[in-house]
Amino acid sequence: MAELRAMDIHSGDVVLVHASLRRLGRVVDGVGTVLASLREVIGPEGTLVVPTFTSSNSDTSRVHANRTRGMTPSDLLEYRACLPPFDAETTPSIECGLLTERVRSQPGAVRSRHPQTSFAALGPAARLLMSDHDPADHLGESSPLAKLYMKKAQVLLLGVAYESCTAFHLAEYRYSPSPPRTVYGCMIETHSGPRWWQYEDVVLDDRDFGECGLEMEGSVPVVKGRVGDADSRCFSLVEAVDFAESWLRRNRLNVGASISSYDGIR
Repeated sequence: MAELRAMDIHSGDVVLVHASLRRLGRVVDGVGTVLASLREVIGPEGTLVVPTFTSSNSDTSRVHANRTRGMTPSDLLEYRACLPPFDAETTPSIECGLLTERVRSQPGAVRSRHPQTSFAALGPAARLLMSDHDPADHLGESSPLAKLYMKKAQVLLLGVAYESCTAFHLAEYRYSPSPPRTVYGCMIETHSGPRWWQYEDVVLDDRDFGECGLEMEGSVPVVKGRVGDADSRCFSLVEAVDFAESWLRRNRLNVGASISSYDGIR
């Protein structure tokens, strides 16, 4: 708790957390202690938010590609038919780390209902932040990220690099009037049963987020410190998104970067 407070986390804050428990090192009671400490520091008026992405529920993700590599066409059809549809109440979020799954499964937790890029939250602002996540909008203006922006949330990176900074994705929707788009596919539940659903959305490309984050440190206040054994950073989500929007405009548009075929967080 003392180390978290030294990262400029305060009572009443809304905090989007990305964490690597492995890099935190040995913690008595592990993820339980980490979650309890975060909640104690932000207090009963604060709200904790984590990503609970489910990229395995996809036919366009790297996870799907790895799991289906070498399958015959008939094997692939069978795999796709048996893939369970996303369920906000039960689908685990272990792809994003143990903390996200612990938050998701807590009594009182609220999860947004995007079938691939959901978030979960605990605290008085949880229901507001998680509501109305458009299933055709991964991380844009109809996602929890836009609401976190309006709430002036903090971003806390515990032992993870800027490549994991989900907030930068909101800037991908804003840096250009017409950012690159692609078609996504996933399994959803309908009144007539599970089915594959396809939709178009902005291409999500985190390959340059590390560079963006390091340059951001020269313009945006970033608190650096250690929590456990983990090098950690804390900064304003609003300032990070605004910086990334400008940075992407300079570095993706001005250099003519083409990312339309990137197989990223899909």
